[in-house]
Amino acid sequence: MTDKTIVLTGLLACICLTSKAQDAKSAEPTGKAIIQMFANFNTGLFEQNDTRAFYLERSYLGCEYDLDDGLSVKGVIDIGKSSDVDDYQRLAYIKNALVSWKTGGLTLTGGLISTTQFNFQEKFWGYRYILKPFQDRYNFGYSADLGISLAYKFADRFSADAIIVNGEGYKKVQKSNGLNYGLGVTLTPFKGFHLRLYGAVNESGLDDKENVINMAVFVGYRADFFSIGAEYNNMLNASYNRDADQFGYSVYATVKLPESTEVFGRYDNLSSKDDWNIAEDESAVILGAQFKLGKYVKVAPNFRMTMPKADGADNSYSAYVSCCFGL
Repeated sequence: MTDKTIVLTGLLACICLTSKAQDAKSAEPTGKAIIQMFANFNTGLFEQNDTRAFYLERSYLGCEYDLDDGLSVKGVIDIGKSSDVDDYQRLAYIKNALVSWKTGGLTLTGGLISTTQFNFQEKFWGYRYILKPFQDRYNFGYSADLGISLAYKFADRFSADAIIVNGEGYKKVQKSNGLNYGLGVTLTPFKGFHLRLYGAVNESGLDDKENVINMAVFVGYRADFFSIGAEYNNMLNASYNRDADQFGYSVYATVKLPESTEVFGRYDNLSSKDDWNIAEDESAVILGAQFKLGKYVKVAPNFRMTMPKADGADNSYSAYVSCCFGL
């Protein structure tokens, strides 16, 4: 059994024991179940018209409890397809197993936690079940990892956060001696407007490899009936390789319509230094609408176009119907 497995098993045990203790003290539980399922039907268009299928992209199962004295616990299992497995089997991972403590403006979290690298942008985009945020989609970082984070809200208009994690993500055992250190600052100069700056160093832990450096800037505005956001991301020494730099930006907007309907659009553009990653460099567009069918179900028909930057590569077009069920 690996060290990571031992830690995660212990954390999950703490969550179960703590939640039982809370139930014993209180007649009414202060927790909730976490059940989310992401699915879609998609079909290629034009030359790709023969690629069509139904997919169950991912399922999240878990629970979270708010305890006394600002303590809370959360455990989530992620069931999905691993990119390392070349078939259609589903694999289960522990996505979150954490304990959090909040007092005043301070929040301290430890365990297998959600990272802060692009969590703010993901929530602002708001459609992860349709398409992951830019940094997650293009592997600039991980959505969860094992470590600790600290956030402090100095005022309504200014907060800061720091995080130290393994840097390998939640699906892998720690393989190197390096850690990932991140620092973020969020400013809200007036209602609805957000500015976030983030920087991180992911140590390679190896003499013949370089540290990975991530930098990101996000600007967004959210009003009652619409929102618009833009982010620029830069990653130096991707996969710990010297000068394997990548950079790109993402712009997205949402307009709220009557009857629980939203129209959204997004444009991504990924590039690499001296075209070292030209085979993967691309720009992409997604346009769609989301319909809320009651409290727990969302359906979003959407159209996608991907434009590779490699010479001779053809654009691809596809149509999706994305669905989300969640508690």
